Amino acid sequence: MKNLIKLFVVVLVFSFAIVAQQEMNSKGEPVVKTKDNAPVELKVGEKITRGDALVAGTKKVSVEKVLKSPDKYADKTVAVKGVIVRSCKMEGCWMEMADKANGKSVRVTFGDHKFFIPLNAAGMSVKAQGVFKTKVLPKDHVDHLIKDDGAKFDNRNADGTVTEVSFDATGVELTKAK
Repeated sequence: MKNLIKLFVVVLVFSFAIVAQQEMNSKGEPVVKTKDNAPVELKVGEKITRGDALVAGTKKVSVEKVLKSPDKYADKTVAVKGVIVRSCKMEGCWMEMADKANGKSVRVTFGDHKFFIPLNAAGMSVKAQGVFKTKVLPKDHVDHLIKDDGAKFDNRNADGTVTEVSFDATGVELTKAK
C-alpha cells in the first residue's frame, strides 16, 4: 500500500510539472500544434491555403495605401498581397505582411485563432482577404506579442499600449517566393 501511495505521489508531481511547462498562447490557453502550423517545405511557386477560399473580384488595395488613410478602408472586405515579414513563433496565429520586403507592414490575424499558418511562413508571398481595423492593444498584450512571439511595433503609446492598424484575414494563400 505504501508503494502504491508513493507511486501515486510521483505520478501526480510529474503531471503537474508537465502542465506547468506547457506553453500558453496570447489568450492564456495551451499553444495549439496542428498540421496547419507545422513547418512546410514548399517548392518555388507551390501554394498552400488556410481559412476560407479567396473570392475573385474582391477590391484589391495595397498595405501602404491603407496605412495612409485607414478609416477609408475600415471594416470593408478587401484583398491584399505582399510578403510575410514575420509571423508568430509559437502557433502561427498571426503574421506581419508588407507590400514588398522592407515596406511598411501590418499585423494580420486570423479571426479568433480560426486558422493558423506554418511556423516557417516568414519570407513567403501572400494573398489575403479580410478587413482592416484600428484598435488599441493593451500593454500586457503588446508585451506578450513582443517577448513571446517576436512582434515589432514602431510607435508605442506613453502608457505602453499600441494603436494598431491591423488586418483580420478570413483566408490566405501562401506561395514559396523565388
